[in-house]
Amino acid sequence: MRVGVFVLAAQFPGQGQGEALHRAVRSAEAAETAGLDSVWLAEHHFVPYGVCPSAVTLAALLLGRTRRIGVGTAVSVLPTAHPVALGEQAALLHLTSGGRFTLGVGRGGPWVDLEVFGSGLAAYESGFPESLDLLLRWLREPRVGADGERFSFREVPVVPRADELLDGPEGPPVVVACTSPASVRLAAERGLPMLLGMHCGDDEKAEMVALWQKSALAAGRSPDEVASAGHVSAGVVQIADARQDAVESLMKAMPGWLRRGLGAHVTVDGRPRPMRDPHAYTELLCALHPVGPPALCADRLAATAERTGISRFALLVEGTGDLAATEENVRRLGGEVLPLLPDAPPPLLCGAAAESLSSP
Repeated sequence: MRVGVFVLAAQFPGQGQGEALHRAVRSAEAAETAGLDSVWLAEHHFVPYGVCPSAVTLAALLLGRTRRIGVGTAVSVLPTAHPVALGEQAALLHLTSGGRFTLGVGRGGPWVDLEVFGSGLAAYESGFPESLDLLLRWLREPRVGADGERFSFREVPVVPRADELLDGPEGPPVVVACTSPASVRLAAERGLPMLLGMHCGDDEKAEMVALWQKSALAAGRSPDEVASAGHVSAGVVQIADARQDAVESLMKAMPGWLRRGLGAHVTVDGRPRPMRDPHAYTELLCALHPVGPPALCADRLAATAERTGISRFALLVEGTGDLAATEENVRRLGGEVLPLLPDAPPPLLCGAAAESLSSP
């Protein structure tokens, strides 16, 4: 299995924004020291839920401070970015880091960000496929032009070329955050792995994997490509000698952060957006994810891998909001949980996807 940390740069009550960012950087550095596979960086605007407004900028800093660990965005919000600008940044990080960068992209939400950055609600509601396709072309072709509804420009050379990394992958891997059947099918048709959110349980994630497989095969993707997709499951991890202690540490800290952070989101068009109950949501996350002693955490990750076929994990480690506790959580994840994990299971082929692969 490939286990990494998911870093939001969450601003807990009573903390400054610089404190949250410092904890984010230290979490990534601690993850490399602990022998973990990757660090995934969230991006948010104008809310204390996460105070990193540019995941690619923070990724650049962390790639410079580390030597081995992979660094990915989870995610860069595509509707508020120009795909060419984001593609240029991704190629730059891919080439200068020796292939350690992964670009995760997503639609984000109908937030006021769309107004501030001038992209408009249509960029969120209908423009994501056009933006994604332009981004992929930029990462794969030597010259690119556009003649779409949102982007139109003459053909220009791609500089730097993402496929010019010597003795490495041809370009940065791209993953897509998927929260709906439409986004699952979009990712599958383009052969892109999914990043599945921490609010989803194993059954829901397994259903999304099955839909991805079915859609990818229908789009002409090869069975080998489908079987080796490399989806990523986001979750929460909190390690303690007793499960009750791990749960209590999250229940004391996370509801206050969630209440303040999620409540700060403002929609661009005034539409109501009901907020999850922070206490109930924290309880749900504790039930779904590896929270407790190391052996329990390892069993929980193994169960998710077996049920879903996903063997890559991005785990939120900063749920206590405390720097020392976060670093200790990362240390225990690498030193006490990782050695207990089995090898990655064979990719799960669900339902119609399995039938399609086994048919002549």
